[in-house]
Amino acid sequence: MALNTKDGTKIYTPLSLKLYDWWVLEISNRYAWRCNTHRFLLSHFKKNIRANHLDIGVGTGFYPKMVREQINQISFVDLNPHSLSYARKSIGDNKIKQCVLHDIFNPLPKDMNGTFDSISLFYLLHCLPGTMQDKKTAIQHIAAALKPDGVLYGATILGKGIQHNTFGRKLMQVYNKKGIFSNYHDSSESLQEALSAFFVDVNIQVEGVVAIFSAKNKI
Repeated sequence: MALNTKDGTKIYTPLSLKLYDWWVLEISNRYAWRCNTHRFLLSHFKKNIRANHLDIGVGTGFYPKMVREQINQISFVDLNPHSLSYARKSIGDNKIKQCVLHDIFNPLPKDMNGTFDSISLFYLLHCLPGTMQDKKTAIQHIAAALKPDGVLYGATILGKGIQHNTFGRKLMQVYNKKGIFSNYHDSSESLQEALSAFFVDVNIQVEGVVAIFSAKNKI
């Protein structure tokens, strides 16, 4: 059965994107997921970004905007046109190579294969449908766009093997019911296994209920 990839992106309307940074990056990250945006996520983004970068699942473009001085060239991939437009405006056209409207359960355009020094997936994997085994297909397509010496990195909210607080459990129930999240069975171990199928070196740090990860040395 085909996976419904649109439920995880349909919430991102022009109105909701105006509230996204406040609700997700300030309120939810701090009080529900217990992973401070600036201390953990932004620092992870900044540490791993390289000259020719691809950001997938772009949200508002917050992270690239915050480190734009480090970016020589960036590309955006997302299934939601509103997110692509919002992210593009946040960083400016002079640094953008391309914006691609694309479902990453399908292979990326061939001209993107093996071209990027770094690829970021921040809060993308928990929005993808299915189990982590299903999400390996998306990871395989993403890994194909990375140079052999490149780095894939990001963060995802876990649903298994961690302890959610009351606020987090409520958000998990609402988001999973609506299809915005599909992460009840996502664990640090299943993420490790999925990434290790395509990379030799995988590192995962769990902060609160968020897995902060990086993967290098493509197989």
